[in-house]
Amino acid sequence: MNERLAPLAAKLVASYREAGAVNLAESASLPSKAAVAELCGDLLRLLFPGFHDAAPVRADRLEVITAARLTSVAERLQAELCKALRTRSGERCPEKMAGELTDRFFEALPGVRALLVEDVQAAFEGDPAASGADEVIVAYPFIEAIAVHRCAHVLYGFGVPILPRVMNEWAHARTGIDIHPGARIGSSFFIDHGTGVVIGETSVIGAHVKFYQGVALTARSLAGGQALRGQRRHPTVEDRVTIYAGATIMGGDTVIGAGSTIGANVFLTKSVPPHSLVTYEETQLRILPKRARRPAPLGDAAPAAVPAGGGRSDGAAHASAAVARG
Repeated sequence: MNERLAPLAAKLVASYREAGAVNLAESASLPSKAAVAELCGDLLRLLFPGFHDAAPVRADRLEVITAARLTSVAERLQAELCKALRTRSGERCPEKMAGELTDRFFEALPGVRALLVEDVQAAFEGDPAASGADEVIVAYPFIEAIAVHRCAHVLYGFGVPILPRVMNEWAHARTGIDIHPGARIGSSFFIDHGTGVVIGETSVIGAHVKFYQGVALTARSLAGGQALRGQRRHPTVEDRVTIYAGATIMGGDTVIGAGSTIGANVFLTKSVPPHSLVTYEETQLRILPKRARRPAPLGDAAPAAVPAGGGRSDGAAHASAAVARG
């Protein structure tokens, strides 16, 4: 080693001994982020054959390819499950339990795929920019996020620690959509655009729900820290609700009634009844020519304030009307 770097290496190793935060093979080692990333990619290939491959899958080879992928994924998933389960006991790999959970996971996979087909259809029906279901699967980041989430949620339901969170954070890093694996999400779900969406651990979302970018289902306060573990902290969104961009909904006792529409940038901390329209009242908007930003000569009248909407383009007016219609 370079003589100049040797003392720095020694200091780093000393900090490892003092502060920890090292994933040692001799201890109950954690699931591998690199291995989980590969698993997530292969799960997407199992769920949507040919869409995440370098080339389309031949129909006469589909069964053989699927069987080979299942075998490969099962072996690697069981290894990561062993690591995850060891973090609770610190003992040797509980191979029997890991094997049973692997089998149960794959038994659930056809049901996961059935839900995803409904999500794809909801995305196509809900986005006039989509040319078809194939475009939704191959191009929409939401589909990656919800596919990984629905897989991770199965493992979360089995009580598997850490691994489901690593899976969802892989999808979060790729898509900008942050869903905790504990969140319960119904059928025909769609997030349009997706960037910045946050769905907390104890969120419950019904069927036929649509979010836009930047929507957050969050806890009202985390001041209690670990004392809040296991408690309902996040909202419930009932069936057929639409939530527009930038809305924040907080609190475990907050329920958005079925068929409601929540307008853009709404900050909501209380429940609303079914079939509600929640928007902010329009505030005053000021539009003036750039030259008016310089001091005006004496005798010139100051530009008048324009009520919000008074100087909007047709596009903005139509957008507002769309929210009002729900």
